[in-house]
Amino acid sequence: MFTAKNFSPNQLSALTALLLSVPIGIAFYVIHNKIWIAVIALLIIFLGSYMLIRSVLEKFIYRKIKLIYKFIYQTKASKKEEMYYKYILPKKSIDEVRADVEKWAEQRKNEIEILRSNEAYRKEFLQNLAHEFKTPIFAIQGYVDTLLNGALENPDVNVRFLENASRNIDRMVNLVSDLDEISKLESGEQPLYKQNFVIQDLVKEVVESLTIKLAERNIKFSIKKGCELPVTVFADKEKIRQVLINLIENAAKYGKQNGNIVASIYNTDEKHVLVEISDDGIGIAEEHLPRIFERFYRTDRGRSRDVGGTGLGLAICKHIIEAHDQSMHVRSKLDVGTTIGFTLDGRQGTKVNGEQVERQKA
Repeated sequence: MFTAKNFSPNQLSALTALLLSVPIGIAFYVIHNKIWIAVIALLIIFLGSYMLIRSVLEKFIYRKIKLIYKFIYQTKASKKEEMYYKYILPKKSIDEVRADVEKWAEQRKNEIEILRSNEAYRKEFLQNLAHEFKTPIFAIQGYVDTLLNGALENPDVNVRFLENASRNIDRMVNLVSDLDEISKLESGEQPLYKQNFVIQDLVKEVVESLTIKLAERNIKFSIKKGCELPVTVFADKEKIRQVLINLIENAAKYGKQNGNIVASIYNTDEKHVLVEISDDGIGIAEEHLPRIFERFYRTDRGRSRDVGGTGLGLAICKHIIEAHDQSMHVRSKLDVGTTIGFTLDGRQGTKVNGEQVERQKA
């Protein structure tokens, strides 16, 4: 279907000039009754109108459009951009220019929303950080002031106050250590030393190291039936150990007394392995699930500071897994339990003389 929607400036100028010159040519033919005079008049009017209209379009309308584009990109035009303005932009229809401006406006709107979200996150993070440090600092200050004001000579309280102050100092040290860990993971300062290892063996080592914590709440640990066969992954073993420690400790803290923790390991395809740690504890409300990997974020149902920890464990886990170019996920239902999982690369290596040789890279 014929449409002028996508006409270029040259085409639009030619069409307009033709619409002007044809009636004038007909008028000359009617007045002089000579076809050659009418043709000459038509050509002169057509060429003159075409040049005039094209000049107006290019020098007026597209000059305004260029200003719009320069405003959009907020920069002085480079030689490449000047070529764009001179040769490519004039070939665009007004609708295409409008689409470009609408696209730019949408991008700016999204950027503003991201900035607002980041600002809100920054404020919340600083508030949480101040609270996390304020609590042990004020506690230490209270114990020290009490000791200096005479309690130091009281054998019934001096040792107990010093022990309490020491525990709060340890809490601050752990906070700083965890923040430093996240900072290094974000900046890439901590290299990954990847190797092939059996993930079930690492899970068993971690559980063995947490036996006392699990026994305190009489929580049983098991590997899901059907997941016992050894599965080899290619990752930084010590970093994944840290992830598993955090996840199993969390499952023990928020799992129910006399409950169960179950580890599941699946070969999702020939290249990836899925590892999941499940508990049958209090669960997490749905509205909290998108934020549990944020620093210091704690839900309001049982996952309080009274349970212990710095509130950075899951954030560290997420950074470690993302450093492996993998992802974490969570599923949970209140009073049913929580499952947190992550993916890893499967076994990797190179073949030399028909034999599989493990390879390690930093």
